[in-house]
Amino acid sequence: MTRLDLPGATGAIPSPNIWNHTATYEIENRALDPHGRLWAAMDEVAPWAGRDVLDLGCGTGFYLPRFAEEARTVTGIEPHPDLVTLARRRTRRLPNVSVHNGVAQRLPLPPASVDVMHARWAYFFGPGSEPGLGELDRVMRRGGVAMVIDNDGSRSTFGGWFRRGYPKVPPPDEQERFWSMHGWTRVPVDMDWSFGSRADLEAVVRIEFDPATAAAILDEHQGTYVDYAVNLWWKRF
Repeated sequence: MTRLDLPGATGAIPSPNIWNHTATYEIENRALDPHGRLWAAMDEVAPWAGRDVLDLGCGTGFYLPRFAEEARTVTGIEPHPDLVTLARRRTRRLPNVSVHNGVAQRLPLPPASVDVMHARWAYFFGPGSEPGLGELDRVMRRGGVAMVIDNDGSRSTFGGWFRRGYPKVPPPDEQERFWSMHGWTRVPVDMDWSFGSRADLEAVVRIEFDPATAAAILDEHQGTYVDYAVNLWWKRF
């Protein structure tokens, strides 16, 4: 959950889950969307085959190989240098992938160089993301599509956990007003968290929430499955 466009040493608010618990975050990524519902929604609004893709806030590069299977080029941008190193290692044998250190409000890319932009958990705060969104006006090609995936706190089991664990995040109606005002369209997607073991689910919950919230969640929730709703925001340039 990294916000990429605020002032500071790196220009980004730290994201303790992936920055401090990289191996556990890999477990989380593997557990997310096992039926491919989000990928299907993304492909419907912004097909990337043969196009130039930007994965903004790419982290360890988990999604870069997936895009690289069909895209002409894939560029990952990540503010945390250690994650840049991991993303480069993951994609070193993929000739159409490059990874750079950078932040959303100062993208190291030339104008009109991107056909499809993907940002997952990188802009979900909504208000305050204006500098990064403004940079998209520079780098997106005419007819290109940007996609932002964020948590839908208005529904699903995970949405309830999210509201409890992150009370300072703007409420869903405020976020919807923000994105709509900036010309983005919402596609609601119902997907899942499905873990291979209870230990994996517990480890992931503990890196996503403070200790008290995590303990309460794990005490009340049984099993290895969690229904999980997200918003896919998209805009054509």
